[in-house]
Amino acid sequence: MARVVHAERFWAELRTVHETAGRPSVRWLLQNLDSGNATVPKSSALASWLAGETAPAQENTQFFMVLAMHLQKEAVQRSDGEYLAHSKERWSELLIRAQLERRKKQGGRPPLKTRVSKPSAGPVLLPPSPDGFTGRTAELHDVLASLEPDASQTYNGQADSTVVASSVAGMGGIGKTALVLMAAHQARDKGWFPGGILFADLRGYNPGASLDAGAVADRFLRALKVKAKDVPSVSEDKCAAWQQELAKLAAQGRPLLAVLDNVRDPGQIEALLPRSPHRVLITSRQKLSTLPARRIDLAPLRSADAVTLLEQALWAGGTGDARTADEPQSARRLADLCGYLPLALRIIAALLRDQPHRTLHDHADDLAEARTRLDGMAYSGNDREGRPLEVRASFELSYRHLTDTQALTFRLLSVVAGPDISTTAARELLDRPDARRVLDDLARACLLDSREAERWAMHDLIHVFASELGHTHAALDQRKDAIQRLHHHYCTMTAAADTHVDTMPGPGDSRFADRNAALAWLDVEHANLIETAVSATALDRSDTATTLAFSLTRYLTHRRSFDDLIRMFTTALTILMENSELHRVGAALGNLGNALREVRRFEDAITAHTQALTIFRQVHDRHNEGGTLTNLGSALLEVRRFEDAITAHTQAVDIATELGDRHREGSARNSLGSALLEVRRFEDAITAHTQAAEIATELGDRRREGSARINLGIALRKVGRFEEAVAAYTQAAEIAAELGNRHSEGLALTNLCNALREVRKFEEAVTAASQAVDIFREVGDQHGEGQALINLGTSLDQVSKFEEALNTLSQAVDIHRRLAADSQVSHDSGLARALLLLAWAGLNVKGGRALPGARTAAQEAADRYTRLATGRPDQFTELLRTALEVLVTTLERLGRIKEAEQIIRQLEDMEPQRQ
Repeated sequence: MARVVHAERFWAELRTVHETAGRPSVRWLLQNLDSGNATVPKSSALASWLAGETAPAQENTQFFMVLAMHLQKEAVQRSDGEYLAHSKERWSELLIRAQLERRKKQGGRPPLKTRVSKPSAGPVLLPPSPDGFTGRTAELHDVLASLEPDASQTYNGQADSTVVASSVAGMGGIGKTALVLMAAHQARDKGWFPGGILFADLRGYNPGASLDAGAVADRFLRALKVKAKDVPSVSEDKCAAWQQELAKLAAQGRPLLAVLDNVRDPGQIEALLPRSPHRVLITSRQKLSTLPARRIDLAPLRSADAVTLLEQALWAGGTGDARTADEPQSARRLADLCGYLPLALRIIAALLRDQPHRTLHDHADDLAEARTRLDGMAYSGNDREGRPLEVRASFELSYRHLTDTQALTFRLLSVVAGPDISTTAARELLDRPDARRVLDDLARACLLDSREAERWAMHDLIHVFASELGHTHAALDQRKDAIQRLHHHYCTMTAAADTHVDTMPGPGDSRFADRNAALAWLDVEHANLIETAVSATALDRSDTATTLAFSLTRYLTHRRSFDDLIRMFTTALTILMENSELHRVGAALGNLGNALREVRRFEDAITAHTQALTIFRQVHDRHNEGGTLTNLGSALLEVRRFEDAITAHTQAVDIATELGDRHREGSARNSLGSALLEVRRFEDAITAHTQAAEIATELGDRRREGSARINLGIALRKVGRFEEAVAAYTQAAEIAAELGNRHSEGLALTNLCNALREVRKFEEAVTAASQAVDIFREVGDQHGEGQALINLGTSLDQVSKFEEALNTLSQAVDIHRRLAADSQVSHDSGLARALLLLAWAGLNVKGGRALPGARTAAQEAADRYTRLATGRPDQFTELLRTALEVLVTTLERLGRIKEAEQIIRQLEDMEPQRQ
């Protein structure tokens, strides 16, 4: 049995805080703790926690947190501040890990427990529970056993506490999705996943593009109410943010279930896999053997179950169809001819329902004839007896019974490039006002799914079949005309929606009531529009690719979907260059460059903007030349080419001024100010940002005014004009609150806190930082939360609220430690700063003594600054010196004089560097 490291750590921490708090008795704790609405444990249970025998059960989590916070407060007071308290998040993490580890130590496979039905508190994004689900009893039990919160997770005979997954594998049409949806709905009914249940079809086998991990993470983050502006732009960062959200839910004791459907290979989802206590269900046509998952391989249904499914499907809607009972041999023959595949059985049942007076025997003869007639259309796979599964025969038989209108609709629907189509778009594609009736007919025939209101989708196998028929009948169907109608619909509606996306004053296209309606339509059609754009050239619709690319730029930038922008403009550029449309090539390069900069491909962005600049100068387009110079300057700033950035921004300002383009002049001046700040030309930066703010005010552009005033405040602080900085940040916060831009409001308040401390308004600084922490938690920005916690902790220390400061800074360290795991310098420096301030606060608790934890924090801060100063001495050497000085003071107060003397010698060695 593996050693229970986490449980031992939990009990050690609990034992330490209990003893330091004076070992209050179980009876006293139960009588005196204010537990609120928390479930109070029995005295024997509480005693076993303190004795290190059991970990608190999940229902006692709230009471335990009350207990831990009380014991910590007593421990700090009794030890004169030498006991270094943990954050609530740290205690929660210790408890969760201990609970999971103790469950594993019990071993075995616990029976499924009957729990009180409780709906999930988090978001539930699941397709409906499948109708007529039959068979699969053992497989469903296996899936539910792996989802049950108390289940021991064992894969290949070994426990794995990292990834908790069940992988359901099997061929297309065998019922993988139905199985996991049934399990997910039952898990929801049992209340197992208060963090939510999220579903994504990764389209691993669809004819169009599949979803990558970043796209799924983006969708899941939005489902968890992370604001669009706070969702990272880079695919890898999206996945990292998803993992951070999962960690937050775990710390809150709210496990989540993710259902990943139609996965092509492990690489498609590895970055998405959640850690305990969360769960994930995966379906694939592959074994996915490299995943640490409990694998469940689905075979075709047993003959009896296949007949039962056929019977249930015939009874759908209360028809009372008794043909399977009247003709049992023919029913078994039909099941055999369908290969016992649920998809094929449902299609045949739908066909039978439409012909209630025909015998099963006749239908079986038709299906047998279709099998032999469709040369080369056998599905890849065999049944239990090794016979080929010819599922396409069931498609062909169903197709042969469609009316001419239904068959035409079926074939034309195969031109849809995205995952689904709306009823409105289908009307345009088919040029039929009554399109919905025909769509309903195809849905009843199980050749089309209606998963959401007024949206229709094909199973990928059926899509392939429809596409083959569509190409065969292309001339008869006037397929090109249909494609043109659909693309025209998407292009005109997208252009209309785009008029509402920008927040500048002015009316939008009347096809949408307001901005919210336009954004809602774009959100729903997002995937369809992207796939339509990137696949348009293969359909001889190059104009669609370029039109959609330009029309979607503002929306995709607003939603931070930069990978989609890169895909679209890569396609559009190829088309435009072939047609020698220089002006539009320049515009496409500019948009591509902006997207590349957002995903941190800075050198590629510089190349794109430089090429765009050359083109606009060649065609004498001064407006776009100026805009491109602003974009180029921003990219140059990211790679620390400060002088080049200043030159580009200065030229952009000159062009905009020459042309009287106040909007672009304001943007260019704001960007110029940021570049000037980097080379310490503070007064020039103040002038640039002041002018940018004045121009935005003149134009009524409140969003850009707020941005300029935040930047102005930063420049004013650099030259010690703190009262003016306070005023600038206050205005920026008010503008952001007025616009409902919570993230910008948080940034303004964070900076405001720093400026208020400079003018010794410490209580107001505490208020501003507290509000910023709340905002960043609300929008899910952990980096912003960590910075705000640092400011709050520092402010609390300055008003002598030392214990609150220590707790707050401990939370900041916990957050930055998680963020620094990806080795990004910005996060690593944030952790070093948080540790340094935590150490400093540890010096200020009581009586000039240092907390033992202050030495550990100061040492780690010094170590991290040492590494950072190796690559960036200009930025981090002084911070390293400060960390070492704090470490010296801490060691001296702890009586560790020899160690302090060693650090003093290290500081003396650094003096020549300062000179």
